[in-house]
Amino acid sequence: MSEAPRDEYERRLGTRGRAAAALAQRDRLLSNWRLAVFALGVALSFAAFGFDLVSGGWLLPVAIVFVALLVAHDRAIRARERADRSVAFYEDGLARLDHEFAGRGEAGERFRDPAHPYAEDLDLFGPGSLFEMLCTVRTHAGEDRLAGWLLAPAEPAAIRARQAAVAELAPRLELREDLALLGEDVRAGLHPEPLRRWGEREVAPVLVSRWLPLATTLASALSLAALGAWIFTGAGPIPLLVTASLQAGLASSVRGAVRGVVESVDAPARDLALFAELLARLEREPFESPQLASLRAALETRGVPPSRRIAQLRRRVELLDSRRNQLFAPIGALLHWTTQLACALERWRATCGPAVGRWIEAVGELEALAALGGHAFERPEHVFPEILEGAPRFEGEGLGHPLLPRDRCVTNDVRLGDDGLRVLVVSGSNMSGKSTLLRTVGTNAVLALAGAPVYAGSLRLTPVSVGASIRVSDSLQEGSSRFYAEIKRLRQVMEIAEGEPPALFLLDEILHGTNSHDRGIGAEAVVRGLFERGALGLVTTHDLALARVAEALAPAAANVHFADHLEEDRMVFDYRMRPGVVAHSNALELMRSVGLDV
Repeated sequence: MSEAPRDEYERRLGTRGRAAAALAQRDRLLSNWRLAVFALGVALSFAAFGFDLVSGGWLLPVAIVFVALLVAHDRAIRARERADRSVAFYEDGLARLDHEFAGRGEAGERFRDPAHPYAEDLDLFGPGSLFEMLCTVRTHAGEDRLAGWLLAPAEPAAIRARQAAVAELAPRLELREDLALLGEDVRAGLHPEPLRRWGEREVAPVLVSRWLPLATTLASALSLAALGAWIFTGAGPIPLLVTASLQAGLASSVRGAVRGVVESVDAPARDLALFAELLARLEREPFESPQLASLRAALETRGVPPSRRIAQLRRRVELLDSRRNQLFAPIGALLHWTTQLACALERWRATCGPAVGRWIEAVGELEALAALGGHAFERPEHVFPEILEGAPRFEGEGLGHPLLPRDRCVTNDVRLGDDGLRVLVVSGSNMSGKSTLLRTVGTNAVLALAGAPVYAGSLRLTPVSVGASIRVSDSLQEGSSRFYAEIKRLRQVMEIAEGEPPALFLLDEILHGTNSHDRGIGAEAVVRGLFERGALGLVTTHDLALARVAEALAPAAANVHFADHLEEDRMVFDYRMRPGVVAHSNALELMRSVGLDV
């Protein structure tokens, strides 16, 4: 592996670590000063009011210093927390480089679905999974988008667009660090679905009409004129009472709509304020690839960037909050303050509300692309696959499993669809590498069709629908045996093969839960059925009778195998795929190696 990512991570980790240590020292110093000033204030209070030794005026400068220390300490705490998160960002990156990331990140447990045709079989989610290795996003929208890309193949044009975006984002380490740090606050405080619903809720027509602001402005002007006439001309209170009654009637007629806006705006405004800094960071970033430029454009509303739109909302909410000031309340009533601000807020929502969901989705997609960009940066030896169109193909050279460290990963070539070869029957002894080969092919196909680089010297493939039966288990809840669960999965793979895009099937020791006679007939029927439906794929077996299927379907099918040998009474595997059928089994040797007398 290239040392460039490691060198850069270690250099930045050292810089961030020193900054975090300095900020922690500043945090402790300010905390101690706060305590000392507080103690001084307590002592002065006793001296001034308990013993009349000093003037109580001395408490004022002490209070000012204490408040200043509070503000400075709060800033220091936030700066230290940000520096600590930055340190964690680079520590996590080094852990991924060392394949020690399990349990450190987001494992995607909420996306696990035993009924999915390959997610469990290929370890997409869970501790130490592909998702945990890739996922550096912080928002739920980003997690949803990344998981969605892994769970379903994209169209060729979409894959190529993602590849260009990922390649552009790969070297932008500063951006990924900022997204991670800013996104941490968003993740903790943002409630995307309520926010989206608030933005898309039907607008109150009366509050966005032209007549209501004009009517409230005119009524306020009349009331102010009546008040002025009372004060300066002695006209008396009657004109003011009349205009105030008109104002009250006008306010009463729209009270329900105004109350609905006022009561519902606080939480969305708070969430959007958290989101604004993240959006502002993306607005500053120049993008060149079409997909990234399109996402940037999607953030804007009528040519105005979302951070400015959110600033407009924040100012209106702050003005609305001033109505709670008891001194301002009488003036606010004369000015129709609450109604005017409710109209302004509803106009903002009419303009920007539908865009809120788009902002969330765009940020989620940018985060997901940045996560894949981070993976590309950390694995410079991985390559972007060539996405083909036409007849189904999967042609990989030097394929390795991305969850295995490079020094322990043996690579193999797998070519399907080339020269009409569509099925590989893989035989071999226990622990020789058959199941790992299936997962290697499947995981790299999933990465390729998500737009990510793959662990290979080269990979050329068409879009395929992956269907796997590698890790199928029984279900106590459903009362089904492992064999029944497996045949349900095989039916699912067969159904996938009947649709588009063509299926890439990965079947490991199928039907081994039944007797050898039925297993042989059933396995051959499944493989033939998938072949006749235009699918391509691999099937592993201990039962050498299944090798006859490859011979019968030749040259569209072929036998390959993994071998092993004994060295000083120890089984040795080289995990290299070879042509032909395996010559022997190691089951008895393995049983004897653990002390069984066979």
